[in-house]
Amino acid sequence: MNLTSRQAISVDVGNRLRQLREACGVSMRTLATMSGLSANALSMIERGKTSPSVSTLYRLADALEVPVTDFFAPAPTREKIVFLKADERTRLPFMRGLWEGLGGENFVGHVMPFMLTLESGASSGPSNVIHTGHEFVFCLRGQLEYMVEGQPYLLEAGDSLLFAANLNHRWRNPGSIVTSALIILSDFSEGEHALPMHIEQ
Repeated sequence: MNLTSRQAISVDVGNRLRQLREACGVSMRTLATMSGLSANALSMIERGKTSPSVSTLYRLADALEVPVTDFFAPAPTREKIVFLKADERTRLPFMRGLWEGLGGENFVGHVMPFMLTLESGASSGPSNVIHTGHEFVFCLRGQLEYMVEGQPYLLEAGDSLLFAANLNHRWRNPGSIVTSALIILSDFSEGEHALPMHIEQ
């Protein structure tokens, strides 16, 4: 199944990283030292040869002292009402999956709804994720396993999960078929509009 075949606005994360790094006046070697990543890994990301995991994005954001959302687009004009057609979604393909924004990146409030489509084996990576606010998950298809504070929660179609996002958490698709899930982040801190949360390369 080609998860990226539908029409949408694709995001070039590598190009954005280069723009942000140059805007900050930081060399690739310096950014590598600041972030704890290798210069080769940064080069691969900037040239679009590999997709960074969410943990890598947060390390780069911390090193550059920018919100993680800056990797996906310049700060948009935020509106009180956001109407989004299906073919206007911001889309971020990643290894074995696809993230699709549902308008939160353009909304004035602290709420971020998005869709995740995950092939078998896709995960948020080996490390836990922690952020501010709350996280709501609704499984639309397949299976999605969330691990929250070491406790596993297996979601199947129609199941939901709601938790405080400052708890250690991560997820994976343990099933053999494609999983689709609606995720809503809310009440997060200003500057932490985490667009593609929990994306493993």
